[in-house]
Amino acid sequence: MSNAQPAGLEGVIAGRSAISNVYGDEGRLIYRGYDIGDLARHCSFEEIVFLLWEGKLPNKRELEDIEEELRQNREVPKELLHYLSGLPHSARTMAWLRTGISALAMYDPDAGDSSLEASRRKAVRLVAQVSTLTAAVGRIRAGLFPVPPRPEGSEAYNFLYMLQGQEPDETAARAYDVALVLHADHEFNASTFTARVIVSTLADMYAGVTGAIGALGGPLHGGANEQVMEYLTMLQETKKDPAEWVREQLAAKIKIPGFGHRVYKTLDPRASFLHDMGRQMAEKSGKDEFFKISEVVQQTVLEEKGLNANVDFYSASVFADLGLPVILYSPSFACSRMAGWTAHVMEQLADNRIIRPRADWVGDDHLTFVPMDQRP
Repeated sequence: MSNAQPAGLEGVIAGRSAISNVYGDEGRLIYRGYDIGDLARHCSFEEIVFLLWEGKLPNKRELEDIEEELRQNREVPKELLHYLSGLPHSARTMAWLRTGISALAMYDPDAGDSSLEASRRKAVRLVAQVSTLTAAVGRIRAGLFPVPPRPEGSEAYNFLYMLQGQEPDETAARAYDVALVLHADHEFNASTFTARVIVSTLADMYAGVTGAIGALGGPLHGGANEQVMEYLTMLQETKKDPAEWVREQLAAKIKIPGFGHRVYKTLDPRASFLHDMGRQMAEKSGKDEFFKISEVVQQTVLEEKGLNANVDFYSASVFADLGLPVILYSPSFACSRMAGWTAHVMEQLADNRIIRPRADWVGDDHLTFVPMDQRP
């Protein structure tokens, strides 16, 4: 073996980007140079979409324009919704979303055009329509008819409206909007890198983000928040002591989803923000059981293993307070990350070279061929 690379490409620089950056030792995340905390406190998701795509925060006119672009592109073909309604309900929801996004390429008028101008138009459609598809899938899985998008309101407001069939209150819409901001991009994570690899072959944007959704659905990536909610629900229903359960899991060498991160060496700043938001929502609603369990689990894991919570941990209880079914946790992550994926696709295409790394060869070499009649 020569020039061995670390497992999982840990610490390996695989490309150049100016979209977002993680400072793991400091526990800091920036989008286009702006601290994630400042953006989450002061910006809407639509502002973040513009920032990731254009490299600057929008002025009032630019924000109005991007909001209108997104509103005008929310509807998805009825034929696609009909097709989705016939899929097996036993399939994972991320598989439904992956299939729906892939199928959207067949309806896109720019499908065969990979120019930056066409890619920008496709990015608008994808960000606008992924929420429509996700809400529709949630309702179909619940035995309900999809609710058409409204031509007004924010992306966060419209998603909750389409999912729940009624106008969300201002607090819920703002909370989901913040969640969208926090999940919008995260440097060269597995799904983003997947999208960039795919489009570096000059496959189109739909191919790239479909692959990204496939990567996001894995339990070591975006699927972790579903696993977090599963054990929080178990602890809530069984009344088992959360600290005792954590110690039992750790003693059995079972990893607890929602903790640790490949890059962050301190608390994930997104988790910190979601923790505070979760507390505020729990206090306002009076339904604080999941939040209290979460705090005990977090503190016990920190004491026993020195691991901090990541973004998946507190997003689970926040999504629960918003009334999202568990099967939509990962797809909701995709609704946000679509902004980052499309930004990375456009950045890749702007200065493209096919991504083709080499492998660290660990197999046999110079074996002697053995004819069939001489093989044992």
